[in-house]
Amino acid sequence: MTEARALDTGTDHLHAKIEDGVAYLVMNRPERRNALSDEMLRGMAAALREAETSADVRCLVLTGAGGAFCAGGDVKGMAAGANRGGAGATLDERIHRQRLSQRETAGRIFRMPKPVIAALPGAAAGAGLSLALACDLRIAAESAVLTTAFAKVGFSGDYGGTYFLTHLVGAAKARELYYLSDRVDAKEAERLGLVNRVVPDAALEAETRALAARIAAGATVAYRYMKENLNRAQEGASAEECLDLEATHHVHTGLTEDHREAAKAFVEKRTPVFKGR
Repeated sequence: MTEARALDTGTDHLHAKIEDGVAYLVMNRPERRNALSDEMLRGMAAALREAETSADVRCLVLTGAGGAFCAGGDVKGMAAGANRGGAGATLDERIHRQRLSQRETAGRIFRMPKPVIAALPGAAAGAGLSLALACDLRIAAESAVLTTAFAKVGFSGDYGGTYFLTHLVGAAKARELYYLSDRVDAKEAERLGLVNRVVPDAALEAETRALAARIAAGATVAYRYMKENLNRAQEGASAEECLDLEATHHVHTGLTEDHREAAKAFVEKRTPVFKGR
């Protein structure tokens, strides 16, 4: 066990630390079911940016405090006129700021060359669900519920939810989930492929830590290029492009210390020790 290192997010709305090769980002507005705020989104962008390039981070976990993952946009704040992109901002400025925020959060989670796990202790709704879908893996407590929610508050949707959901469940089901905005329980979410596994509520933290530790102990360089291969395939690269990219990355990873260590460990019938190089 290594001593945890705090990440400065600049806000109490997001807590972040690095421990044993894992960066833990905890959305922290439990009184609002961790609804997104401008401060939280800026803090998340900063924490993700630092974790992406930190040598002591091999895996990330995104979760929420107080029994919820994230309720999405702060509808109460919207009704009060908050979170409007800044006083005096023009429509064009608000759109551009929203685009930057999406790229720096959901987009960075999707693009960064490190696996990201979403741990859902409870509700994931709207943009909160979008952030969870941007992650590589999702583990949910049995009491968790998921909903796009946007149709019920008159929004079309943001933070990449339409893209990620379409690729996870297909176009027809994604349309149904967006148009109707029905609640999906954890068991149904697992059946649909929205989450990778469901665990008892009391076991979520331990199961998430075990999964993150397993990934953090893995072949970091290989994960980097696996993720790029999978992202390119998801984004519609041709078969030839995917084959060529796989060949390049496969040969490259075959020259790493990690591959040599794994091959040696296989012969010696022991668990390899990966160093990420």
